[in-house]
Amino acid sequence: MTPAEKYIESIKGKKVALVGMGVANLPCAKFLASHGIETYACDRRDKEYIGKEKCKELEQLGVHFSLGENYLDILPEMDIVFRSHGILPFQNKWIGECIKRGQTVTTEMEVFFEYCPSKIIAVTGSNGKTTTTTLISKMLELQGYNVFLGGNIGKALMPELDNITKNDIAVVELSSFQLLTMGNMKNKPDVAVVTNIECTHQDHHISLDEYVDAKRNLLIYQSSSQRTVLNADCDYSIGNSVYHDMRYDVRGRLYQFSIKHPVENGAFMDEKTGDIFYCENGERTLVMNKNDIIIPGTHNIENYCTAISAVWGMVDASNMKTVAQTFGGVEHRIEFVREFGGVKYYNDSIATSPSRVISGLKAFGEKIVVIMGGSDKGNDMTEMVPYILKYVKLLVLNGATADKIYDCIVNFPDYKNSDIKIEKKKTLQEAVEYVKENAQNGDIVSLCPACPAFDQFKTFEYRGREYKRLVNEFE
Repeated sequence: MTPAEKYIESIKGKKVALVGMGVANLPCAKFLASHGIETYACDRRDKEYIGKEKCKELEQLGVHFSLGENYLDILPEMDIVFRSHGILPFQNKWIGECIKRGQTVTTEMEVFFEYCPSKIIAVTGSNGKTTTTTLISKMLELQGYNVFLGGNIGKALMPELDNITKNDIAVVELSSFQLLTMGNMKNKPDVAVVTNIECTHQDHHISLDEYVDAKRNLLIYQSSSQRTVLNADCDYSIGNSVYHDMRYDVRGRLYQFSIKHPVENGAFMDEKTGDIFYCENGERTLVMNKNDIIIPGTHNIENYCTAISAVWGMVDASNMKTVAQTFGGVEHRIEFVREFGGVKYYNDSIATSPSRVISGLKAFGEKIVVIMGGSDKGNDMTEMVPYILKYVKLLVLNGATADKIYDCIVNFPDYKNSDIKIEKKKTLQEAVEYVKENAQNGDIVSLCPACPAFDQFKTFEYRGREYKRLVNEFE
């Protein structure tokens, strides 16, 4: 039996509900229904918001819909309930009620990990997850592997159980929301990568320790023969003082990466020359130079060191270098949009935290024009202010956090000595229009929001695509 057949056989005759019809649960509903499982799609939102064509396709497969204010009313009838990854288990009363009734509450990623027959390389962290996951997959593909890329990067992998074999490799990006209930993994990742840890998502997690513990789930169930990749430049002991550095949680073989100093096992950059080496047991191999990497920013050198540490032994160094010289970056991550009127426009909509903003500002090495603002997820904005004052000539704020960011900047001690100009607009569109009229020949403009997009858009992807549409319509 294929992995898909094994799973379907285990739930045959069960009623299955998927709560939250987003990028993961929509294809999973299609997968279950196409295999003859009685499937229910539940969401507070209507079909127009979810997507009429997508809903029509599911209905044709026999999927039942429970939408609107009372969308959870059918749950007592269900045997299995899939929560979307954005629905956190300890903050939603109905999940506890399902468990009390004896129903199985799970996620598509938990099922995938249990039934996946191939090697799994799993990546988590506060920043750099998507780019690192993408780099790993591109290196493996260039080497000739059949790669299944998914998870938090925007693709459900449970439906791929129909296609994946033991000879393939699954490369999976995992958020804290996904990892929160993935304790005691039956199928542990062959390579576990934690890019870094910082204080974020405090608007969703009940505490910083819950957030850190979710990340720890990725590596604490590994076996001694499996690989863990950690950042030698990062303090993994963030959180409650009773927690020790995450390096002490490693059950497999520890590999590290650094852009500041050599490491015993893993990839690092020589700060003087910019050469990137891989080292194992004291033996160094030159992989590339930082100038081979065509996407801007020191953080992307870190991402390459991470990816090299994860795939060493599976991918030739020459193929790693080729990826560096040809890969133009992931959408919404300092993505070049176009040049208009001598001004270069970049889309960094993923920059929803101060640390991402800092990386995005430092990437260009000069003063730029920035569009910033969005919804508030409770981050302390003060840490990014010195970098805004250093790297921004014109800051155009918009959205729900415009006043918060403005106050944070003008109350900062060094503000009075800076030459930054700050404007406030209500919407992203108004901000883009203002920048078009005021940016000068030779300027760089970056959408670098520092905040989520929920005040004006569904997600940061929708915000980034709207920004690109507006810029591409300049004439």
